[in-house]
Amino acid sequence: MKLTQLVATCALASAAAFTQASPIVWQDFSLTGLYGENYVVPFDGDNNEQKTITAEYAAKLKYSDVFFFVDQAWDKDDEASTYLELAPRLSLGEVSGKDLSMGPIKDVLIATTWEHNAGYDKNSEFNNFLYGIGFALDIPYTQYANINFYKADNDSKSAGTKDDYQMTITYAVPFKIGSEDFLVDAFLDWSTAEKGAQASELNWTSQYKWNAGKHISPKTKLYVGIEHSVWNNKYGLKGQDQNDVSALVKYHF
Repeated sequence: MKLTQLVATCALASAAAFTQASPIVWQDFSLTGLYGENYVVPFDGDNNEQKTITAEYAAKLKYSDVFFFVDQAWDKDDEASTYLELAPRLSLGEVSGKDLSMGPIKDVLIATTWEHNAGYDKNSEFNNFLYGIGFALDIPYTQYANINFYKADNDSKSAGTKDDYQMTITYAVPFKIGSEDFLVDAFLDWSTAEKGAQASELNWTSQYKWNAGKHISPKTKLYVGIEHSVWNNKYGLKGQDQNDVSALVKYHF
């Protein structure tokens, strides 16, 4: 195991340990169903149908926060692939007992992520480890906003990729139109190019959702809407650009 991979694994394990030991402030579990017809599959062009079931878990704990999701996807030929991310972050402000807020920054965190893909064949399987620094932000009108800066220890077995750097932004904006509740939430991943290996990637995926559940009962969290995926140089492959709109149904337990 490379030294950087060992460091990344230790950082991930440390953050996860604090997460497990911390009392839960809040937590959320959801299931999402997606259907789109314009996904880009490398070397196979676009206009590819894809069905996806996503399980997500998010929690805020005393010293940390954690986000986990797993995608189970099926392409137009019903070939299946599985992708997951585990992203615990450790709050330096809460661990130290000091107020680290400044301007729009609410807190500073050690940010880690494990990315795992089990694709259509063994050649597409990989494990990437990301580690760096994160910031929880206080932005008007947002439910939450975060930005993380990572060093990515990429699995070199995956299409000859090299280690690179990544920035991840996440945010959610709730709003009302009349008496109806809506939510826009998104993530944006941008990674650097590495000469002789992968191109620079930008993946901006947004969900636009209407709270239909409130018409069933006040506590029913059922959302319907769309997911818009803009992914330039998908998987680091130059010119593999995706622009897909998928139908979405999401239920929070």
